[in-house]
Order: sequence, then structure tokens, then C-alpha cells
Amino acid sequence: MASNNTLTSILTQILARGMMCLRPEVLMTRLVNTDYSLEAKKKGQTIDIPLSSAQTAEDVAPAATVTVPPGQESTTAQIALDNWKHTDFALSDLEVGRIRADQDFIPLQMEEAFKALAKEINDSVFATYPGIYGYVGTAGITPFGSGVEVASATNLRKTLLEQYCPRENRRGILDYAAEAAALNLAPFSDAEKRGSAGTKSTGNLGQIFGFDWYGEDGVPTHTAGTAATIATNADGYDVGVKSITMTYGTEGTGLLEGDIFTIAGDDQTYVVSADAESAGAVTFTPALKVAIVGATEITLKASHVVNLGFHRDAFGLAMRSPDAGIKELLGQRIAGNVLESVVLQDPVSKLIMRLELIRGYKMTIWDVDCLWGTALVSPERACRLAG
Repeated sequence: MASNNTLTSILTQILARGMMCLRPEVLMTRLVNTDYSLEAKKKGQTIDIPLSSAQTAEDVAPAATVTVPPGQESTTAQIALDNWKHTDFALSDLEVGRIRADQDFIPLQMEEAFKALAKEINDSVFATYPGIYGYVGTAGITPFGSGVEVASATNLRKTLLEQYCPRENRRGILDYAAEAAALNLAPFSDAEKRGSAGTKSTGNLGQIFGFDWYGEDGVPTHTAGTAATIATNADGYDVGVKSITMTYGTEGTGLLEGDIFTIAGDDQTYVVSADAESAGAVTFTPALKVAIVGATEITLKASHVVNLGFHRDAFGLAMRSPDAGIKELLGQRIAGNVLESVVLQDPVSKLIMRLELIRGYKMTIWDVDCLWGTALVSPERACRLAG
């Protein structure tokens, strides 16, 4: 039997090779904040993310005693480690030998296994979009297309500035239709307007208008509720509330989590925090910006593609090395057959995965798993670019 050192070497080589083939599938993991510790955790545990609090500057008042800073409220956001998934693939002894001898060889089924996990992780970051209340563009109209062009970018920038999103580390994620429309615009692609011919030679949008732009096929679509003729009830509501009683002219499916709406007389866009299938109290964020007096019309944004503009700290992705054995995943049928395991973090995708070796008859089964959680940590640092 091979020594543990030899097994570890093989495992490391296969896991590193697999991570190389999943990199194209996990754009979002490279663009969001993953700067959290790597200690082992169990599924269901949470990671606390400290958040800053707004402060004000005050006039200096010289005094004989040192002033004591006022208490600052400490706030945190939590990322639950609620995703623990695995996949496995079989390799014959011949394939293992070829992997060791040929640095470019990746068995097709092994590549598919790693891609499956990569897609799960990438999609889980996108799945946190329902908390984003910033909204620009028009549902059903492709950003950067005819009639909107560069306003798609400048309006996105304006909204993020109004939400006090930091100017650096901003990313723009577009579905392929929006990316194609942007590539057709002279400010994005013409060297004489941009100062570089890089976009036309590479097909990459790159940085413009303060965003690093990327095309991505995993961009989600939000399906809005079907409530119509929505209005607040006759009660008045003060600035700062996060729940309003609404009436629906036609109920349909009501309002759904992630729905965007506006209130007559208020330029702010709000997002529904939880499904409200029947007329009644609707919770939302951010807090009400303009007081409501009497019954007021509510306008619901239609279903839309959720292209995004965001700062890297808007989203959090926490990954851990699972501290439970593979037996808990696959049951006792493999008891005693796990020969060795190894954990690696890919420096490009930032993913952390564990690969375990299970010996069968004349072949080996390679089981790869990962434990992670995602959260929309700072919704004010993100904005939808509807399409």
C-alpha cells in the first residue's frame, strides 16, 4: 500500500487540478469579500462580520479634563454556514497514473464533478440578491441597449453614491445580453474614446465609469408578485418605519420577498423583506424615507434580470474545512475505507475544498466536499441594474 506521504501527494495533485478546471465557473467568489478565517467548523454554525457605525464630527471644546467618547453601537452581520455539499467521481488506477505523469490531463468526469460544486457556490452568492433595494434601469429593457446606452452605468454609479457606497472596489455583473450591448458602445470599445484597444482585442469590458465589468451566465432573474393597484391604507406613517399596511386591488400572488416598489411622492426604491401574499402588513427595507399621509399609491417593479453593481464588501462568502468525516455524508457503507484526505484553498477562486480518497475494488472513489455560507452583508453597497 502507498505511504501516507504518497497518498497526500496524489490527493493534493488531484484537488489542485480539479480547482483549476472550476475557476471559470465561479466568478462571484473572486469578486466578493472572502477575508475570513479558515478554522474548521460544523454545518449550522455562524460567522460574525463586524459592521461600522456612522459617526459625526463635532466642534472642539477645550477643557481641563479629557473627554470620553460617546458609546458607539457595535453591530454585526452573520453568515450561517448552511451549505455543505459534496460530489464524487471514480478514477481507475490507469487514470491516476496519467494524472501524475501528465500535468495537463483532467479526466472528463472529474472536471464535471468540480464544476457541479462550483456552480452551487456561485449560485448561492447570487441567491442573496433579494435584500438589495437599490434599483436602476427598466424591467425588460436590456441595459446599455438602444435608448439607455451609457446611462445604465452612470445611473448605477449615481445610485451607489447616494447610498454612500465606497468608490473603490466596485464591480458590475451583466448577463450576456447586457454585456453584448455594452460591447457595442463606442465608450466601451473604441480606442479613440477609451484610450485603449484592449476591449476589442480581448472582448473584456474591463474598468470604466468606476466599475470592473464582467459578463456572467448565472445572473438571476427576479419574478415579481402579481398584486395590482396597490396602495397604503389611510393611516399615516412616520419616517423610519419598516412596515406598512397595504391594500391590493387584485391579490394574485401578492408581494414576494425581493420585490421592488416605490411610493408616490418618494424617490426611494424599497424591497419587500418577506412574502405578503394577502393584503396587510408588508415589511421592507430601507426604513421609510418620506412620511406618508393618508392612502398613497404603491408601484411595483415588474419581473427583471438582476444585473448588479456592487462593492466587494456588499456580499460575504465564508468557507470552511468541514470537521466531520465523510461517513456522515455517505453513511456507514464506506466505514474504514477512507484512506486519506487533504484540504486546499485555491488562490484564484478563493474556494476551500476537501478531497477524500475511498478505496474500492481496483479503482478509487474521490469525494470532494465543501462547507460555506453567503450573506448580503451591506445592502447599501449594492444596486440592481434591471434588464
